[in-house]
Amino acid sequence: MEENTITREEIMQRSIEDFSEVQQNMLLAKEEHAPKTYASLKRKYISLKTLLQSLGVNMSVIDIIKE
Repeated sequence: MEENTITREEIMQRSIEDFSEVQQNMLLAKEEHAPKTYASLKRKYISLKTLLQSLGVNMSVIDIIKE
């Protein structure tokens, strides 16, 4: 039986990609005056930011929203 283990680096890479996408969507939601969408995205933003910080990722480089 093969075990599918995700490495720390894979988690970081996927999370950084997701974080970038969420930030772009937050900017669009703000521009389109969609507060419910923005609030929903912000919850995911906070979760991903927390995960990335716990993994030691330098957020000052990738966090364009800074909330």
